[in-house]
Amino acid sequence: MTLFRFIALATLAAAGIAAQAAPKPCDELKAEIAAKLDAKGVKGYALDAVEADKVPADAKVVGSCEAGSKKLVYKRG
Repeated sequence: MTLFRFIALATLAAAGIAAQAAPKPCDELKAEIAAKLDAKGVKGYALDAVEADKVPADAKVVGSCEAGSKKLVYKRG
């Protein structure tokens, strides 16, 4: 592998990681996770965005949104 090709691949990989790590709005992340749960046939759940420091004890954190200021929590209904 040439040095140029290696640098090009490393640059593309870094760009992909940066795009995945970009902060998402809570509504967008909530819709993505709900779609995955619905596709698996999960019923009777709630997804809520809460302040990062106010996660209820009975909830499971399934994502972070709004640049980490909020957590998306999952609860079985």
